[in-house]
Amino acid sequence: MELTWVEELSPEQADEVLRLLGAAEAADGVAPVGEAVILRLRPEARGSRHLLARADGELVGYLHLDVFGDSDGNEVAELAVHPEHRRRGHGAALVEAVADRAKPVRIWSHGGHPGAEALAAKLGYRKVRELLRLRRPLDVELPEPVLPAGVTLRSFVPGRDEAAVVYVNHRAFAWHPEQGAMSIEDVREKEEQPWFDPAGFLLAVDDDGRLLGFHWTKAHTAELGEVYVVGVDPDAQGGGLGKAITLAGLAHLRAAGLAEVMLYVESDNAAALAVYDRLGFTRWDSDVQYAR
Repeated sequence: MELTWVEELSPEQADEVLRLLGAAEAADGVAPVGEAVILRLRPEARGSRHLLARADGELVGYLHLDVFGDSDGNEVAELAVHPEHRRRGHGAALVEAVADRAKPVRIWSHGGHPGAEALAAKLGYRKVRELLRLRRPLDVELPEPVLPAGVTLRSFVPGRDEAAVVYVNHRAFAWHPEQGAMSIEDVREKEEQPWFDPAGFLLAVDDDGRLLGFHWTKAHTAELGEVYVVGVDPDAQGGGLGKAITLAGLAHLRAAGLAEVMLYVESDNAAALAVYDRLGFTRWDSDVQYAR
């Protein structure tokens, strides 16, 4: 097997990687890398290193390294091995190669894959973070959202609202390793994605038009939606705004004809877990981050 680091993928290499990732998702039932990695496959993307593993000229494994990393100073890796080439040491080779290059590094396993857990234990990695995925059906009654006095909801307006959303997001997620770093460019990049719908990007504003919070929803398929991001300015927390805009977003997804909704939440975020439990969400699976 031959390992090659690449700073920028060619269109042909990107197509190879997408085919490998698609095969892994079909076999495992869960995407092996996050949305951010898919966006970083484009030639103009920055902050990535790509590790390609080939056997007899065929791409058998791929690892993405985010050299910008998280707010704790860790570089972050995600990887996949083609289902037809597993149990041959390719995954271990990818992990060892990134460990030699990036220090410190954290590695994601999406869906809590048992093979990834076994590999982590074998190579001396331990679980340091768990991101739970919860879900609930939308074909049951939802409580009516009750907004605080003086607060109204409106849809996001592209070209006008990016800066306000980024400001509130930064204040709401200052503690979060990834979400708190969202930039105006990140928002605009996602506006270009096929799934983006400003009607499902709900902004809670006061009488002066100041943004207090937002619920950004996402439709993955005709059946499955996501509570993509719920952010509330710390100055507006504690009055029920978060619950109200969450319910408003769920109502939007239900009205759009979706049957089910999912979300991600940190496993140690007890307050958020309690809210989602009361809203009828149950555990689906989890993404696990490992470190040596």
